[in-house]
Amino acid sequence: MQKKLHIVSLGCTKNLVDTEVMLGRLKSFEMTDSAEEADVIIVNTCGFIEAAKQESIQTVLNLHDQRKEDSVLVMSGCLSERYKKELAEEMPEVDIFTGVGDYDRIDELLSKKQSRFTPHVFLADESHERVITGSRAHAYVKLAEGCNQTCSFCAIPGFKGKLHSRTLESVVKEVRRLVEQGFYDFSFISQDSSSYLRDMGITDGLIELIKAVERIEGIKSARILYLYPSTTSFELIDAIAQSNLFQNYFDMPIQHINPRVLKTMKRGIGSEKIKSLLEAMRAVPESFVRTGVIVGFPTETEEEFEELYGYVDTFGFDRVNIFEYSDEEDTGAYGLTPKIDADTIHKRADELEKAVEKSTEASLEKMVGNTFPMIIEGPSEEHDFLLSARPLLWAPDIDGEVLVNDSEIEGIEFGSLYDVLVTERLGGQLLGRVIETAAK
Repeated sequence: MQKKLHIVSLGCTKNLVDTEVMLGRLKSFEMTDSAEEADVIIVNTCGFIEAAKQESIQTVLNLHDQRKEDSVLVMSGCLSERYKKELAEEMPEVDIFTGVGDYDRIDELLSKKQSRFTPHVFLADESHERVITGSRAHAYVKLAEGCNQTCSFCAIPGFKGKLHSRTLESVVKEVRRLVEQGFYDFSFISQDSSSYLRDMGITDGLIELIKAVERIEGIKSARILYLYPSTTSFELIDAIAQSNLFQNYFDMPIQHINPRVLKTMKRGIGSEKIKSLLEAMRAVPESFVRTGVIVGFPTETEEEFEELYGYVDTFGFDRVNIFEYSDEEDTGAYGLTPKIDADTIHKRADELEKAVEKSTEASLEKMVGNTFPMIIEGPSEEHDFLLSARPLLWAPDIDGEVLVNDSEIEGIEFGSLYDVLVTERLGGQLLGRVIETAAK
């Protein structure tokens, strides 16, 4: 009888690629949404900040409580890598521990029922078969692993190591293979995408990537996620703006805008340069600008927070992720004082959220009355009898959905591209009507 697999991918989209590689190695298993039925349960964990760590641990414990006798529970990923010794001692519920080096050998670990921590970071390339999840049209492509930045709040280089890029040829081969499988929309990702190929002596690797991807037939849309301010150039912004394939999508977490806080965070760039980059992005016609910020960083004064609030409130970001500072051991900020108390951090985050909500709704309102090419992904998970559509300008998973409640054509095919008229906004949600099959 075919064995059943239940797999959970936590944290950022970069984890999802590794989860898809594991699925590729375990194609002989039947997928199940029920942990009670599964013979093997895998949790690909996140270990970036405290909230993610707690979510990972709780997910593992909850699945342990649900699983049947003789099933195998696997804990993989960043949290396992970062705390390999502690978790092995404190979580006897887990049968197999593995970190960030053995995703492509998960079948071997299961057959031997063996924990393993290979001393290198796995980087998926064109030789690894993946089972793409979540979309019939879109796929993530990982450009690199690791990071050469030294942000004082971030522990990632400690367990992911230095920047290690794939060759451009490797990326192109994978994209071509995915196009042959029917995928036509791509998001290129890594910890610091704008440093892609710098470890190989190429300063503007993303510009070379754009040129190479534009030559691949069958792609309809692409975007780049996770730019880093100090390695993002105006030339890159121009290259994206001039591309007929890459969306005018700019995702650059700034973390803060106050000069002193940026310096203490060791971001490697000043406030004025960040503002200049963002203004250049916003000046691109029909651009979409996303960022991320941290509130409550140690030593952040009320005045410095207000400066951040004021900038977010006035710039007009399309989306903003707000992170409450997490005090992580093995980071430069861990020893910084004074710490900001939890109540103050929560208060600042809540206050900033009001500005973000206003700018997000303004971004959505601009779309009302206009028609956009969108992928109809399938039925909405949040609303019965409505379809979920994603404008090509938006990134999957993080920018939301447009709910389609009407169509002028019959026989909508999930995963296909249609022109959708945005008819109205209800708070933070857009409604739309399918007009016709998209020409693009």
